[in-house]
Amino acid sequence: MADGLWMALGAKQGGSTTEVKTCLGRTVGVQSIGEHTAIELTGTDRPGLLSEISAVLTNLKCNVVAAEVWTHNMRVACVVYVTDELTSRPIEDPEQLAAIKEQLSNVLKGNDDRRGVKTDFSMGLTHTERRLHQMMFADRDYEGPDTRSLGENGRPIIKIENCNEKGYSVVNVHCKDRPKLLFDTVCTLTDMQYVVFHASINSSGTYALQEYYIRHMDGCTLDTEGEKQRVIKCLEAAIERRVSEGLRLELCTSDRVGLLSDITRIFRENGLSVTRADVTTRGDKAVNVFYVTDTSGNSVDMKIVEAMRREIGHTILQVKSMPSSPRPCPTDTGDKAKFSFGSLLKSQIERLSYNFGLIKS
Repeated sequence: MADGLWMALGAKQGGSTTEVKTCLGRTVGVQSIGEHTAIELTGTDRPGLLSEISAVLTNLKCNVVAAEVWTHNMRVACVVYVTDELTSRPIEDPEQLAAIKEQLSNVLKGNDDRRGVKTDFSMGLTHTERRLHQMMFADRDYEGPDTRSLGENGRPIIKIENCNEKGYSVVNVHCKDRPKLLFDTVCTLTDMQYVVFHASINSSGTYALQEYYIRHMDGCTLDTEGEKQRVIKCLEAAIERRVSEGLRLELCTSDRVGLLSDITRIFRENGLSVTRADVTTRGDKAVNVFYVTDTSGNSVDMKIVEAMRREIGHTILQVKSMPSSPRPCPTDTGDKAKFSFGSLLKSQIERLSYNFGLIKS
């Protein structure tokens, strides 16, 4: 069963950056939401971008069923699931697909984007979070300037050494613990074509220490300093992508066409920038989560938030959490409770096997 999990992790990645494909079914985590067309977008992040994207889709008679947006190092990756407004079916008309691609590409090109933008349509069942990791990795977000407000002590501590007698490279990752941390690090190592032969996980309080014994798929260890630094940067990026900056806002209301466009327009008009978004539909309800900052990346003025809540509705838009400052990682890990990766798999394998089995990139 463990072999099946690693095989799922090694599912085919990447693909053409310009091809148009229609997706006839989608899973967010493990939740199926029916038939749709999936749109993948990457480019340079800027305030108001999600508002512009959703406005274009509304004007093109697309109903946004779900979406997930990540930002990191001034880059953005977004997977949007839409249906035709009139038929509530996937969009299959080549002319309509071409119009969607052209207009979304123009929106993404609004900045002087030297790295380029990508607008694709994906096919098949997609594990959204896995796909977002792959998209940002392909976009090389790990190379960009780090604009996050994390202090030096709040960053992950990652070290790589070679174990010559065993023929492995040993990767140690020490950072603040959180849900899906293991998922993010293992996916990144897999996407970089490394095989994990053994791993152990330590946890103490709010911090975690992960240790991986890896080799490249060709059997080689990480022999050069440049290769080690690249792995460190990619793991840092994978950990930080899911660290949500800003104020968490939750919206729950009756779903309708154009709702996302209207909400994000209000954010933009009030000087808010979306750093992460999770848009879902549950029955006839839209359940959305947004993390927002001001346009400079600073904390939001709560007077602005209260004004928006009055406009949208206090019961519809709620403030759920304030951003917290990271604490420094402790350096002494000797007293941490330790358990093996095998034990972790034993307790989690059914859930993880199911999730990774859904991946088709």
